[in-house]
Amino acid sequence: MIVVTGGAGFIGSAFVAKLNAEGIDDIVIVDELGTSGKWQNLVKRRYADYLHKDAFLRMVEAERVPFPVEAVVHMGACSSTTERDADTLMENNFHYTCRLADWALRRKIRFLYASSAATYGDGAQGFSDDDETSRRLRPINMYGYSKQLFDLKVLREGIAGRVAGIKFFNVFGPNEYHKGDMTSVIFKAFHQIRETGKVRLFKSYRPEYPDGGQMRDFVYVKDCVAVLWWMLNHPEANGIFNLGTGRARTWNDLIRAVFAALNLPPAIDYIEMPEAIRGQYQYFTEAKTEKLRAAGCPSAFRPLEEAVADYVNNHLLNNDPYL
Repeated sequence: MIVVTGGAGFIGSAFVAKLNAEGIDDIVIVDELGTSGKWQNLVKRRYADYLHKDAFLRMVEAERVPFPVEAVVHMGACSSTTERDADTLMENNFHYTCRLADWALRRKIRFLYASSAATYGDGAQGFSDDDETSRRLRPINMYGYSKQLFDLKVLREGIAGRVAGIKFFNVFGPNEYHKGDMTSVIFKAFHQIRETGKVRLFKSYRPEYPDGGQMRDFVYVKDCVAVLWWMLNHPEANGIFNLGTGRARTWNDLIRAVFAALNLPPAIDYIEMPEAIRGQYQYFTEAKTEKLRAAGCPSAFRPLEEAVADYVNNHLLNNDPYL
């Protein structure tokens, strides 16, 4: 059985879709559905069972998981980069991961987990995923710090050769609709264009970046789950890895790609950035991908324009934002 935590969420449910496409349905989804619409990400999926995240953790801590587990793909977390409740992030993103990883390692179960490019903070240390750089990182929001703490545990306890951590950069694509304010700018831009004909982007407050010239490593969720599938099938590939395209693009590039996919001329309004996030804003992210390549991962990342066109034309325009 493959356990996918966060299996109803964005990347988790996309990975379940990949498992189904590979003919696998011996899957246990672990999540917390509540009153959200995340359940819709599961409607097309085949899986053996669903467990609430707290119920699964109780099973783990009591050593009473009632089914054999081949692998744990731990995508579950509080993913809001603006979450202010540090205790919530500590419990959900750090302590939960610690308990689950300790259990998996004791039982020699393959363990993949989601870290984040938010661990890189303001980028002053660069974006290399080598272990020495990881030790020096200083995240600038609590979400990034909660992810950094587990990366540091992996390095401190010498278990990097037994687990695989994935630092996701700016992931976008189908199955993200339920994320509210944390949906990708592509998703938001599509709906802004449909409603107003324009897209709003934050102004820049650093002279070296023009408005809309802030840069991110945007990566398509379909390409991400191809990498996760490869990692699942290569237990020798362990350590902490970046998962991005390796090429930063501007927000202006991104928005122009959305307009192009809709066959419309671009129209962008630049607005003030809220004071509360100006000090936590990343102006540049770009994954160093040499470590992933050196591990033997063959996955290619489609160009931004191609990925945006696929998302817009095959999902958003069809009013079917699911894989």
